Amino acid sequence: MASVFHFKQFDVVQDECAMKVGTDGVLLGSWAFGGANILDVGCGTGLLSLMLAQRFPEARIAAIDIMDDCVEETRRNVVASPWAARIETECVSFQTFARREELKGRFDAVVSNPPFYDATLKNPDPKRAAARHSDSLPFASLVQGVASVMSDDGNFSIVLPRQCLRQFVDEAWFAGLVLVEDVAVRTSPTKPVKRHLLRFKKKTNATGSPVVEEVVLSDVTGERSEWYRQLTCDFYL
Repeated sequence: MASVFHFKQFDVVQDECAMKVGTDGVLLGSWAFGGANILDVGCGTGLLSLMLAQRFPEARIAAIDIMDDCVEETRRNVVASPWAARIETECVSFQTFARREELKGRFDAVVSNPPFYDATLKNPDPKRAAARHSDSLPFASLVQGVASVMSDDGNFSIVLPRQCLRQFVDEAWFAGLVLVEDVAVRTSPTKPVKRHLLRFKKKTNATGSPVVEEVVLSDVTGERSEWYRQLTCDFYL
C-alpha cells in the first residue's frame, strides 16, 4: 500500500524518497517567501513546491534534486496536483544547476529544506544518509549557488536545526547573503528551541538588524498552538 500524506488540496505519495513529509517541511512551506519565479533546492517528494504553488497562484516553480527517485516522486505528485503546469522538475546537483549562465539572478525566491548533518554518524540506508547529510551539498556550496541564481531583491528561505544555525549564517555572510528574519521554534513551551526558520537577502538589499521571533508548535495541553494553527490552516486537514 502506498504511503500517502493528505493535505487539503493535494496529496503527497512518499514511497521512494528517503525523507518523508515532516514538521520541518510543512513549517517551511507554510512560511517561506515566494515570488514569480521560485526555486526548490532538494525537492524530495515535492512538498515545498506543491505548498508554494498553492500559496502563490502566479508562481512558476523549478524543483531540483540530485536523487532520481526523489525527482520521479516529485513528478508524480505534481502531475496529480492542480498545479502541474507551473512546476518543472529536474534531476541535477545544485552546484551544476547554479553554474548555468542563463540562470544568473533568475529566481526571486529560493527555498530549501537541506541536508544538514555534517559531523554525525550516517544512517546505514544510503538514500536516507544522502538526504540527511551535507556531503552532497555543503553549506558553502548551497549559499554560493543561491547568491548566484537569486535576483538582487530576492529572498532565500530555509529551515535548519539549532545546532547548525551559527555555521550556516556565517557561510551565508561570506557568500554575500545576510540574515533578515529568524523564527526560533520550540516544540512546546517547556522544550528548548529545536529549529529555525530563516530568511536571507543579498547584502546590497538588506538593512538593519534581523527580525527575531520565538514561537511554539504546541501549547501546555499538547494541542497545536494558535501560531501553528494559523500558519498551516490552509494545508492540514
